[in-house]
Amino acid sequence: MTERRGFGLYVHWPFCQAKCPYCDFNSHVVEKIDQNHWRDAFRKEVARVQNDLPDRTLNTIFFGGGTPSLMTPETVDAVISAAREAWPFANDMEITLEANPTSIEAERFRGFLGAGINRVSIGVQALINEDLRRLGRLHSADEARRAVELAKSIFPRVSFDLIYARQDQSLSDWESELTEALELADGHLSLYQLTIEPGTAFGDRFAVGKLRGLPEEGLAADMFELTQDLTSRHGLHAYEVSNHAAPSYESRHNLIYWRGHDWLGIGPGAHGRFTFGERRIATESHSLPSEWLNAVSDGSGENVRTTLTEQDDVEERLMMGLRLEEGIKETKFSEYINKFNDLIEIGMLERSQERVRTTPAGRRVLNAVIRELLA
Repeated sequence: MTERRGFGLYVHWPFCQAKCPYCDFNSHVVEKIDQNHWRDAFRKEVARVQNDLPDRTLNTIFFGGGTPSLMTPETVDAVISAAREAWPFANDMEITLEANPTSIEAERFRGFLGAGINRVSIGVQALINEDLRRLGRLHSADEARRAVELAKSIFPRVSFDLIYARQDQSLSDWESELTEALELADGHLSLYQLTIEPGTAFGDRFAVGKLRGLPEEGLAADMFELTQDLTSRHGLHAYEVSNHAAPSYESRHNLIYWRGHDWLGIGPGAHGRFTFGERRIATESHSLPSEWLNAVSDGSGENVRTTLTEQDDVEERLMMGLRLEEGIKETKFSEYINKFNDLIEIGMLERSQERVRTTPAGRRVLNAVIRELLA
């Protein structure tokens, strides 16, 4: 029997009100946005990529960014309508939009609901005002709380993000904040350790020794362990290393990425992966908004299309799949059996019903486990 594969559409909105100092995503701050121009461009791109997978049922759409809640409901509606014209929708269709608390208002949210959004993911990042300021966020903790409550009153499914292992954050600080977040949550939380990325404002400060107060490795590890314990006790299992959900509240779109299924990406800098025959195709769009718009006018916003080698495809699936609590099907990675056995022997991996997955100890050092497998 052929495996039933998920199929998603990713839509990248590249604009934000401000650039956060930790962010390395493709986001830009501009004074004015021509929503009509962007609406038309997205519709053209949906019609173009429909030719890549014309005979599939669409399971998910994800509006990411950037700050997609800066889109008008009319723009969101136009994209969803174009997708519905291109593919039949699954009965359990999930359509997610990322939002920041500063761009949330009841009228706009009801407009998004009317356009077809049935899940929102809110970039809260912290529930402490001083930490929000350090992270470059424009909202207050109270605005974040109100935004989550408003979203819960409008949308069937709501998630929000928090960053931990922040500057000068103690273990007890994080325990109090996470406890509050779990009481506020609606079935899903994304909880990320602060990562200092090169090319960001934080990365520049860190390089010259001006980003002080970051936790030592041992404290960061304790925060990770506390996160797993508290979320589990509240019924939100770690279905992915940084994502926690009650049963049926998992992000179906992100599971498409982690399970190595198919998705098409449109918008500046968007990536896609899809299977064509026996080949795995990788796509990438122009990154700069102006370049992307011009390219769409000329026929395609895409600027890179490559066929992955079999080894590249296997390695990518391995890296993504081991992030999941469910792990990977061992039969699809037969060339790694000896390495699996070595890591099982030292307690980093385990076997269960023909699947290989990380143990709790392996999850703590997931990057090291993957490096060992791919060495």
